[in-house]
Amino acid sequence: MILPIYAYGQPVLKKTGKEIGPEYPELEALIANMWETMYNAHGVGLAAPQIGHSVRLFIVDTVQLSKEEKEGPGIKQVFINAEMLEEAGEPWPYEEGCLSIPDIRGDVERLPQVRLRFVNEKFEPHEKVFTGIEARVIQHEYDHIEGRLFTERLKPIKRRLIQRKLDNIKKGQVEVEYRMKFPQSR
Repeated sequence: MILPIYAYGQPVLKKTGKEIGPEYPELEALIANMWETMYNAHGVGLAAPQIGHSVRLFIVDTVQLSKEEKEGPGIKQVFINAEMLEEAGEPWPYEEGCLSIPDIRGDVERLPQVRLRFVNEKFEPHEKVFTGIEARVIQHEYDHIEGRLFTERLKPIKRRLIQRKLDNIKKGQVEVEYRMKFPQSR
């Protein structure tokens, strides 16, 4: 089932996600719905807070992106209860966007390597190093479960330049080709 993506301004996007266990209600269906929602919106990653669940769960599929970037086969992975252990390398800028913040893009500097501890959808533990575009998408989605948005990582002048667009998103004054849930008008 395609779920609405929570728009900028929704309080759930600013909360740190809680860890979950295998008993989390309808986890398998939630993950399946997240994949369907992400693909419907043409995303490469989606975090549970973006669909209203304040938990430490995100999905990443960089297979298509990796073909475009010519960076190897890419990954398609579920990350539960992820913990960032290490980031390394020289910062590199890359233009990012976010399904919760449509029509806004900007250069974000991130380190090109991450070491992550997580469990998959079967709650099997993993500790892996990711590099390049996979590392970047993971860092972006990891920020979501920490209550951070990519716009907070933009340079101050860029943040000022996009403020009106952000305010319009909060008001639901943006056109998107996928379902969104906007904050209530005040």
